[in-house]
Amino acid sequence: MNQFTFYANKPSQNYNKVDIWLLGSILLLWGLGIFTLYVCSQNFAIRAFGNPLYFVKRQLLCSAVGFVLFAGFMITDMRYIRKFVSVIVIVSLVLCFLTFVPGISIIKNGARRWIRLPGNFTFQPSELVKFAIVLFLANYFDKQDKLLNPEEKTVFPCVIALIVFAGIVFAQKDFSTGVFITLIGILLFFVSGAKLVWIFPFALIAIPAAFLMITLNPYRLQRLIGWISPDEFSSSINYQSLNAKRAISAGGVWGSGIGAGLSKINSIPEVQADYIFAGWAESMGYIGVVIYFVLLGFFAYRGYKAALSNPDKFSALSTFGCVSVIVLQSLVNTMVVSGVLPSTGINLPFFSLGGTSIIITLAMCGFIVNASRCEKIDEKMTESDEINIESLSYL
Repeated sequence: MNQFTFYANKPSQNYNKVDIWLLGSILLLWGLGIFTLYVCSQNFAIRAFGNPLYFVKRQLLCSAVGFVLFAGFMITDMRYIRKFVSVIVIVSLVLCFLTFVPGISIIKNGARRWIRLPGNFTFQPSELVKFAIVLFLANYFDKQDKLLNPEEKTVFPCVIALIVFAGIVFAQKDFSTGVFITLIGILLFFVSGAKLVWIFPFALIAIPAAFLMITLNPYRLQRLIGWISPDEFSSSINYQSLNAKRAISAGGVWGSGIGAGLSKINSIPEVQADYIFAGWAESMGYIGVVIYFVLLGFFAYRGYKAALSNPDKFSALSTFGCVSVIVLQSLVNTMVVSGVLPSTGINLPFFSLGGTSIIITLAMCGFIVNASRCEKIDEKMTESDEINIESLSYL
């Protein structure tokens, strides 16, 4: 593995105050998400459940759980978080395997992506996998970087872990999330400074496999054909996409307004899920779209700044990965809604209805805020400090 050069490599033991700008951008994104969910889902919630706040209440309840995890990851020392990486990874794997257990798993459109929870709630393990794979790779790369003997360094366990995680998600018939997890893993390989010679044989297997998974599945193939020919399948595959484009266009520059901005978006089935961005665009117009991307860009700036300036490689890589998961997923979703990419099933962080998504997103944000507090320690360390730090590298 090549020598790591993007970040300093010192233990993070001292902490600054919370980055208030980063925290503010997170809270604003969450607040706009709740507001948009109410605007887009109230009519459907009344028709289906007789309560305009049905979906908002469920999202707020899951957000409460998410904010508990947010606080936990924000205040816990990074060294202790690192000790529980293996636990998070194992729990992720166990939950993923539970999606194949009859009676526990939920099958929807042939996919096994959810497990049943008490109180009519569900959990989507692949959302936790996004966080787990980031922590696992960051932890492993940091340990490898501290090895003095180059012959002992290897990325093979990371490649196997990435294949296993992505493979389980693919087996759940969640193609888009499996691809997304793979891309996040490759991104972390790149920024860690690891040798990328493995990527060529990996690509020789992954690209034909992806091609077969698309062409042998009629639904995925129709999605791809529908994206290439957007005027076809207007009453089936392209129904959501075409109505989303009409909603975005109907918003104009200033938007149709909160009350009136639902004429087009109400024609999109399950608009509170993957296509909720179209509701924001119709209600708030292009000005609202610009505001959203400015806020997302600011969050990305503060998050990546926290990663690049972090003195500890594990914290830096994990933060970089968590920020990338949220930002790239947001960009993919908005491009799908606007028709730039074919439909993927990737939701919009903070906005789309989904208890698991908002819980894991807020947990990752807590980790990011924690990393932003890390302060570089003095170059001069006592002998006892050096011994303690050396022992941490093998946790």
